[in-house]
Amino acid sequence: MPTGKRMIMSRTPLRVSFLGGGTDIKEYYSAHGGAVVSAAINKYIHIIVNKKFDNKIRVSYSRTEIVSTPDELAHPLVREALKLLDITKAVEILSISDIPSEGTGLGSSSSFTVGLLNALHAWQGEHAPSNQLAQEACRIEREIVKDPGGKQDQYIAAFGGLRLFEFLPDEQVSVNYVLMGDGGRKVLDDSLMLLYTGQTRSSSDILRTQIGGMQDKLDYYTAIKDMAYSCFRALERSDIEETGRLLDEGWQFKKRLSHGITNKTIDDLYNRAKNAGAYGGKITGAGGGGFLLLLVDPDKKEDVRKELNHLVEQDIKVETYGSRIVYVGE
Repeated sequence: MPTGKRMIMSRTPLRVSFLGGGTDIKEYYSAHGGAVVSAAINKYIHIIVNKKFDNKIRVSYSRTEIVSTPDELAHPLVREALKLLDITKAVEILSISDIPSEGTGLGSSSSFTVGLLNALHAWQGEHAPSNQLAQEACRIEREIVKDPGGKQDQYIAAFGGLRLFEFLPDEQVSVNYVLMGDGGRKVLDDSLMLLYTGQTRSSSDILRTQIGGMQDKLDYYTAIKDMAYSCFRALERSDIEETGRLLDEGWQFKKRLSHGITNKTIDDLYNRAKNAGAYGGKITGAGGGGFLLLLVDPDKKEDVRKELNHLVEQDIKVETYGSRIVYVGE
């Protein structure tokens, strides 16, 4: 453990998933292999780690905890990260998120875990590469805490950029950068729209239901995986309209995976966006609320805004970098 008083700050992006979500869940990829196209976005979770003047552990998020040992912490991700890195005392941790982190479908839980691990490793004087951060975050979230879900969120938070991840049955993960020229990337950024539906949901409940019914809907998952590869190829051609069409097709399949992924309000918002000129889109994350992600001809964006003018829009673009240490103080 460091003996100095240095402060560390990590910055970790949130994400939007384009296609393939659900095939990164162990119950699917362990038998069939999964594939997901995801993008890190320029909205972040910042984690600050500092030496505490006494031997207590202080953790500040939506509440503040001050305890003597990691085992006393109520926050499961912080508790298990400290235990994994054998940090037992005299540490203060603060998290700050650009977007509210509960039920918004932007992968905030995994971005938090990846950013926390990155900051704690740096605080101990260690460099943790992206692959290590993703693996450790998956271990904490999926194996130790046993939150339901897949592996794409941890990997895109750690690696950043626009990626195709392939999740192999032997637990290996192939990380593929989507190769777009600067012009294509600008068109993609200019075509993205992210609008808050005003609804939040428990992704864990939706995912548990989804996993429970997976064996009866394997054909849907295989179709969604195939669409991820088609999306990868369309993006490399900078074909944003085709990417939007695939998003639309994928959303129609995703709605069939589990009850709770959509509802009448979400369907109405989506249909209005399509009628106003959106190529296609989806609800982010597990569904049921959070953000509406759209791909829209830049010339039609104002029409979509007018149609959905009661929704709060976030200005987003693809973030090139994954989790980074952005401040080291003394």
